[in-house]
Amino acid sequence: MALNGLFRKKTVQDILKQVEKNNADGHDALGKHLTARDLTAFGIAAIVGAGIFSTIGKASADGGPAVIFLFLFTAIACSFAAFAYAEFASMVPVSGSAYTYSYVAFGEIIAWIIGWALIMEYSVGNITVAISWSDYFTGLLKSGGLELPQWVQMDYLSASNGFNDATALMQSGKQFANLSPALQDAYTAWTTSPVIGSFHFVADLPALLIIVLITALIYRGMKESRNASNIMVVVKLCVVLLVIAVGIFYVDTANWDPFAPNGVTGVLKGVSAVFFAYIGFDAISTTAEECKDPQRDLPRGMMWAIIICTILYIAIALVLTGMVNFSLLNVGDPLAFVFEKLDLKWMSGIIAVSAVVAMASVLLVFQMGQPRIWMSMSRDGLLPKRFSKVHPKYKTPSYATIVTGFVVAVPALFLNLTLVTDLCSIGTLFAFVLVCAGVLVLQNRTDIPRGKFKTPYVNSKFIMPVLIVIGLVFAFGFNKKATMDFITNETQINNSEAIITSLNKEETNKVYDYLVSIDPKNKTVGTPDLELLLSKYHKDDATYSSVIAGMPIADSVKYESGFGLFKHKIPMWIFLIVLVGLLVWSFKSNLSLIPLLGLICCLYMMAELSVWNWIYFGIWLLLGLIIYFSFSRKNSKLNHITE
Repeated sequence: MALNGLFRKKTVQDILKQVEKNNADGHDALGKHLTARDLTAFGIAAIVGAGIFSTIGKASADGGPAVIFLFLFTAIACSFAAFAYAEFASMVPVSGSAYTYSYVAFGEIIAWIIGWALIMEYSVGNITVAISWSDYFTGLLKSGGLELPQWVQMDYLSASNGFNDATALMQSGKQFANLSPALQDAYTAWTTSPVIGSFHFVADLPALLIIVLITALIYRGMKESRNASNIMVVVKLCVVLLVIAVGIFYVDTANWDPFAPNGVTGVLKGVSAVFFAYIGFDAISTTAEECKDPQRDLPRGMMWAIIICTILYIAIALVLTGMVNFSLLNVGDPLAFVFEKLDLKWMSGIIAVSAVVAMASVLLVFQMGQPRIWMSMSRDGLLPKRFSKVHPKYKTPSYATIVTGFVVAVPALFLNLTLVTDLCSIGTLFAFVLVCAGVLVLQNRTDIPRGKFKTPYVNSKFIMPVLIVIGLVFAFGFNKKATMDFITNETQINNSEAIITSLNKEETNKVYDYLVSIDPKNKTVGTPDLELLLSKYHKDDATYSSVIAGMPIADSVKYESGFGLFKHKIPMWIFLIVLVGLLVWSFKSNLSLIPLLGLICCLYMMAELSVWNWIYFGIWLLLGLIIYFSFSRKNSKLNHITE
């Protein structure tokens, strides 16, 4: 088979003909039930969930009230991507989302890669939401007097890592009672769990429960899923508006000063958490075959969902950071936390109940999108034929739905929330990048039938250089130190927790003696608590730097430098190199500005993610390529064209 067979493309005409032939091929048509209002509701159901009820807390703690700018930036980036999705959805109104669009624009190998990345987006996203749902659900049970053992409500990875961190901190002198609640729970889960040999049985069973229930609902049919989603959207929108209406009376504007306490770096630190709050609008495009008028309604549903959710996110962020100091918001349930802090326990109860509903609605939309991606890939021969089987009665991709349930349920028992959030974000951003690039590739093609919606054209030829110059002025004029540190790979000081958890017992004693010697008044009574002693120097960077420099331990523990530091900057250097290429491409080809900005914004957010996320994502793609070359390539329905 020729190498160019890897890039064999499907035409829009062939895709539309294939849909018409589905019945003849044994693939029954999906039921058409959805309108623009239903799609908007699905979008809100997907977006207003873990973002508002969970991840907004950490993002606010990192960036302070200025986190609203990150929400705004992310919304704009998603809107640019939504234009590209809407244009493709109008052009190719079938299930498959970015996978199908990439098949048209780039060819089979890229389509496979993006389909494989979408599996990560939806499956890993579902795992994240299921874990968050479990946290709220067990918290709700606890408030009602029913407390489950820690080892049945926590994932294995969190318990194992938390136990190790807690042990290291207690070895450095910290009392168990002074550990964070999360570390206390992890330590308790690990030490009280049943042990088989050396294996600790720690598993998030409530997460398993909700996945089974949601999978059963989706298996039953789109109409039932739509009705359940609409009800849940109404409930959580009412609660979010109630939070804003009540919380605004408790806002203290003094909490908004300083507005950006940790600067631009602090705001951007929440990129993964905030972007995760927005993913899901693209899941709407997987329902194209079940829309009554997809070419008109899909673009409307995406845009309205993003606009409504952005307004809600910004309002909630301002209320939260106004009610309490931003530094207190690094908790798993920030909305319930702030009202409990102000002794409004009745509001905390309402929020806890609504969060359980909200998380379930997000899970429903994500769990609904995944089987439809697999169904599209199966129709093209890239996955076994069973994945495209449609239930004769319920008109849903039945086999793919059941497999999705297993793929999500098993990892949800064991994986860590932070890990899966970042993996979900990078997979989604990668899909967004390729969809935006696809619109640019096809913008001047005359052989492509166009739908009712087309992204407004603005020539980027001269606008892009101006935007690059503005970016350089900001980087070297207003953020010069951070920019120069990035370019010169300036040595960075590790934070106190990273240092403490890396010490052995002998080093712990040495560091404690040193800290007492430089400030005897701060001597800890009883056992040494290094974290408490070091925390006294956090407010002044210069003093903290001086204290760390004098510690009698290896520099490799105190600092990060050389390749160990540079490797974290590799994603950003990739972004900068690609940006130069895009500048040249836009000048030569008069690229459309909106999809180009969408590509740049999404690639930038990918660059802000850890290099480890890129490595894990690379491993995932490598596994996908192994499957492609061993099965999908030879079974593809386009195979005969290149043979």
